[in-house]
Amino acid sequence: MRSVRLSSGEVVPVPQIIAIDGTAASGKSTLGKNLAEWLGFLYFDTGVMYRALTWLVLQNRYSVEDEQAVTSLAEQALIDVRPPSKTDGRAYDVWIEGTDVTWEIRAPNVDANVSIISAYPGVRKALTSQQRRIGLRGRVVMVGRDIGTVVLPEANLKVFLDAKVEERARRRFEEMRARGENASLPAIKASMLERDRIDSTRTVAPLRPAQNAVIIHTEDLDAVQVLERIKHLVLQHASQE
Repeated sequence: MRSVRLSSGEVVPVPQIIAIDGTAASGKSTLGKNLAEWLGFLYFDTGVMYRALTWLVLQNRYSVEDEQAVTSLAEQALIDVRPPSKTDGRAYDVWIEGTDVTWEIRAPNVDANVSIISAYPGVRKALTSQQRRIGLRGRVVMVGRDIGTVVLPEANLKVFLDAKVEERARRRFEEMRARGENASLPAIKASMLERDRIDSTRTVAPLRPAQNAVIIHTEDLDAVQVLERIKHLVLQHASQE
């Protein structure tokens, strides 16, 4: 385990692998980034791998409905997630086939198609292998929808975040408006409900908490409060090792 120094000066060990799962806009990304910064770990949002593959599918003009072609591409593509190389607001670099696609994978057409692609069993199998390769290096806070259940069931600490869909839609709406993007709250809510349906009913790796995950509802908590709660869990877990 890596150690962290508390405000009291005490140095304590902390878990090497932390899994954070949850629904869209429940606060996973913010928590993951803040927690990884506090620990000095890699922040790894595994959703970026599915976004990178979706971007590649669209770039190659494949149909997102062609499961066989998409799966074949997933098996061949090399995707890597690295510490940030630029100070442009990124939390990490995302590279696919030697190309930095960190911001390209946030395009609206990727948003609209990533759930379809991420539901394919062959795609999930291929990308899970790549995610495990990175996660098993340790010193990582890994964020996604099936980390504690499928990708890294051996994670030392597992957390599952959730919030009411109305609150999650409001958060996403405000994020988009802050970036200067056109946004419709009803459309965002409808899209989020559909994303939840796809994620929770897919045959392979459905969205659900791991049996030993700590479940936290975030609608009445701000980012600082969620982080402090997880810091407590990290230190509590470390004391039990």
